[in-house]
Amino acid sequence: MACDIDFYPDPNVRHLATERAEHRLVGIRGAVLALGFGIVSFGDVGTVTGIVWNATLAFVGIIFISLVLDEIGFFEWAALHMARRARGAGRRMFVYIVLLGAAVSALFANDGAALILTPIVLAMVRALKIEERQVLPFIMASGFIADTASLPFTISNLVNIVSADYFGIGFTEYAGRMIVPGLISILASLGVLYVFYRKKIPQSYPAGELKEPAEAIKDPALFKLSWIILAILLAAYFLSEWLAIPVSVIAGAAAAAFLLAARRSPVIQTSKLVKEAPWTVVIFSIGMYLVVYGLRNEGLTDLLGGAIQTFADRGWPPPQEVWGCWRRSYPP
Repeated sequence: MACDIDFYPDPNVRHLATERAEHRLVGIRGAVLALGFGIVSFGDVGTVTGIVWNATLAFVGIIFISLVLDEIGFFEWAALHMARRARGAGRRMFVYIVLLGAAVSALFANDGAALILTPIVLAMVRALKIEERQVLPFIMASGFIADTASLPFTISNLVNIVSADYFGIGFTEYAGRMIVPGLISILASLGVLYVFYRKKIPQSYPAGELKEPAEAIKDPALFKLSWIILAILLAAYFLSEWLAIPVSVIAGAAAAAFLLAARRSPVIQTSKLVKEAPWTVVIFSIGMYLVVYGLRNEGLTDLLGGAIQTFADRGWPPPQEVWGCWRRSYPP
């Protein structure tokens, strides 16, 4: 998630990070065009900022937490544990990596899972010296599951937070409704990925080539402390609904705790970490939702909402009805 693309050592992962950065620029450009053509006003900017501020700041906090954990080897430690537990069975390791990606996505947001865990998995499977075509399933699975597993909690996806805030849904209520759909999505994704890549997944791999998980930990003291902070963080998320505290405040407090602890770590440069944080996501969030707000102003979201409601009530409408709905919304 870092703005500095050199954060990603592998060119394939760097390309993915570059694409995500370009996507953010598209949102910003769209907002500028929407303002220029009068689709939205400067007053709408304040309205949209009020809608997305909690999600945006929570996302930045979560990424700070993820970056600190990545620096101390937390995610690599977890990935190595999964690979060792598979005991040399390639398909079992594939399943374990997907489940790990799902857990990281649920707790550390989908983008964090895709752009932090993916390079770790890539380095790990390449260290096993398996064929290049057999590397692809693990990389694609890591990126794919990051999005499809981002359902169970509001913090799993920026859009989840925006939706929950808009409809006044608390963290616990949201989790109670979405954990089961999230699990179904994970299992369905695992099934699809397995069927699609089953012929490319290696039957076995030299587990002895993997380094010990403990070797991945760069700061044992901060690694132990991180478990305490994460436990408090998770508990605070569930309590936030009753305490009426925005998730951004909780994520921000945890990020501050990690950054303060990281200042004493010999392996982390906190100034570099702050510099590499995804600050552009703040502008992107406002810009992208400003574009959507502009579409609402022009009536497009009402049109789509009506079409979806028609489909839900009566099934897919005939083409002439869709055309009639369009003509009524946009008369010549």
